[in-house]
Amino acid sequence: MIGLFAVTAAGRRSAAELAARLGPDAVVADGPIGSAVRRLWDHLDAAVFFLASGSAVRLVAPLLRDERTDPGVVCVDDERRFAIALAGTQAGGADVLAEQVADVLDCQPVVTSATGGAGTTPLDELVEQLDATVDGDLVACGAAVLDGLPVRLVNPHGFPLPALPPNVSPDVERPLCTVVIDDRRPTAVEEHTLRLIPRTLVVGVGSARGISRTAVTETIARLDSEHGLDPRAIRAIASVDRKAEEGGILEAVQDLGFWHSADGGDELSLLTYPAEVLAAVEVPNPSPAVQAGAGTPSVAEASALHAAAELGFGAPVELVAAKIKGDGVTVAAARIRPRGRLALIGIGPGAADLRVPRADVELRRASVVVGLDQYVDQVRHLLRPGTEVRATGLGEEEARAVEAVELAREGRAVALIGSGDAGVHAMASPALEKADVDIEVVGVPGVTAVLAASALLGAPLGHDHALISLSGLRTPWAVIERRVRAAAEGDLVVCLYNPRSEQLARALEILAEHRPATTPVGAVQRATRTGQRVWCAPIGEFDPAEVDMSTTIVVGSSQSTVVGHRMVTPRGYRWMATDTP
Repeated sequence: MIGLFAVTAAGRRSAAELAARLGPDAVVADGPIGSAVRRLWDHLDAAVFFLASGSAVRLVAPLLRDERTDPGVVCVDDERRFAIALAGTQAGGADVLAEQVADVLDCQPVVTSATGGAGTTPLDELVEQLDATVDGDLVACGAAVLDGLPVRLVNPHGFPLPALPPNVSPDVERPLCTVVIDDRRPTAVEEHTLRLIPRTLVVGVGSARGISRTAVTETIARLDSEHGLDPRAIRAIASVDRKAEEGGILEAVQDLGFWHSADGGDELSLLTYPAEVLAAVEVPNPSPAVQAGAGTPSVAEASALHAAAELGFGAPVELVAAKIKGDGVTVAAARIRPRGRLALIGIGPGAADLRVPRADVELRRASVVVGLDQYVDQVRHLLRPGTEVRATGLGEEEARAVEAVELAREGRAVALIGSGDAGVHAMASPALEKADVDIEVVGVPGVTAVLAASALLGAPLGHDHALISLSGLRTPWAVIERRVRAAAEGDLVVCLYNPRSEQLARALEILAEHRPATTPVGAVQRATRTGQRVWCAPIGEFDPAEVDMSTTIVVGSSQSTVVGHRMVTPRGYRWMATDTP
């Protein structure tokens, strides 16, 4: 939601003009401005004030908490000369919003971005997203990014990255600084280089009984000296379960963990597995001697590979250091390889305050956003500058899902957005069918159209209910009809979406065979959006011709009745059934 706040007649006219251009996310607040700001603040993605900048600062200052989560704040003077980005300039998107406001109102944008605090540059957010250790001057390099100076990006493993400014690229000439994302030590020290070290490595350890801490730490150190693997990239240590209480290994893990926690990372853990589990892992260097002593032909290599696969949740893994033999100890290292990222995001039925915060985070993390054009327009102001947008029209749902999966397979960070239940049915399902282990799939649940409709009808869905799509896009009508009949025979409250008048008429006919003609049917059209309509009628009188594809229908059970404009069941489930403009 973008809140627009004004106190003068000129300011209110400007706010109305801006709201018309920004779309349904923009809300012109009414009433006393102070109380309106405090009431709406927690629901805002951004705020535009049409008053003196000092007054705007005094209003929002007590409400500011964290640069990473505060809404962006823009101030426009009464004469419409300037659109000033006051707060939330990076994470809150105020810089971008100031440019948009200036374009609409034909005034001068004033953008004063600066580095210096956590979360104020794209690099700060990148560090957090990669869970990386920083080696170098993050502040200076972040300032170069914001100043538009050339910054070279080196990403040899292909981590999926968010949209970055055009001055950050692998191909820039004469860079002021270089950003390297790698879990390996550089072969040579380069000036003005910022290294981001993701925790991608798992070290497997096998040892004799009574091994010393020194023997373990010295052998692990050879991963660095002989293979160039940065110890700050170690995510966990792994071994066979009989080594879970081995003092030398536990002390070595504690020592390594101290340096990790000093760099701001989580403490290292020792993961152990039964010998029979490790015996099933294919390794390049099995040993009959290890088989005889430990019950598995490999401990170091097998535990490294198995733990990496477990921690990677299906990501591909590779052995990057075969077993190294020390004094009574053997170590090996496996890498969790990065893969393309596909976030399936439900942005809700329309109102900005019904979009979950995690959806905003994922939208900023994406380098490309795929979705229906009208849905993309609802969240365009949340996207990072430079985010690629692939927006198409109605009827191309499966094509969007295919495109999103293919982009993720290329190693990109992709957000596929949908709205309500229809978005999940039409895009998330085909995307999941086509995705494989080479893609990391992240689901971001949102408020669905059915939940929004139920709330508008008076209460959330507390009674046993069935949720059925009437769309034949991916399901034959004969199957849909059987589902409706099963819900009717089970006497469930039934939520119907994706309705077409003929199919809806048939569904209501089937339901009416198993419940009284007085059973109430509630309908919500364009829930939480402009033109919202809520109405109710008995099942025998409900007119399917009043319904379109933006309508959600809730049919009561045989026990549901209307009392005082509320549908009531014996279990206390009820909702409003009144017309709203």
